[in-house]
Amino acid sequence: MIAIDILYLVDRLEALLSKGWRVPLTAKTMIDEDEFLDIVDQMRIAIPEEIKLAKKMQQDRERVLAQTQEEAARILNLAKEDSARLVNEHSVVKAAQQRALEVEQQAKAEASAIRAGADQYATQVLTEIQGRLEQIATQVAGLQTQVYNGVSYISEQRGVVEAPSSIDQNVS
Repeated sequence: MIAIDILYLVDRLEALLSKGWRVPLTAKTMIDEDEFLDIVDQMRIAIPEEIKLAKKMQQDRERVLAQTQEEAARILNLAKEDSARLVNEHSVVKAAQQRALEVEQQAKAEASAIRAGADQYATQVLTEIQGRLEQIATQVAGLQTQVYNGVSYISEQRGVVEAPSSIDQNVS
């Protein structure tokens, strides 16, 4: 299945609205209901794809964090091994302990920086998706109102057409 960009579908809704028929003496527009419903159905398919993308980004973030933690543990183990070999000399032991502490702090700082970057990226992507979804929801609500008004207008017109012939002359 080919993923359809949600913004493309929004553009199609706008195009559908712009090619709709204006209802005389109102700010209402009638649109092709089947085409509208087709686009809404495609949106229902595309939105889960956007959510899958966000989940994939979340998984990538967690994978990077896990790799960073593993690397930090590896570096810490290497530092501990180095310090154990140097136990024979007091000054060497102190230097090794200091180096191990620096390596540990460096690893923690790198892990923290990577985590912060991943969090910022995930927040940015999720915020963009949330904005897109809110925009789509607003547009769909507006289109639903227009469709309802179009249906109401048609229903009212049918009532006028079925009225006696004197009213038919006024409509013409």
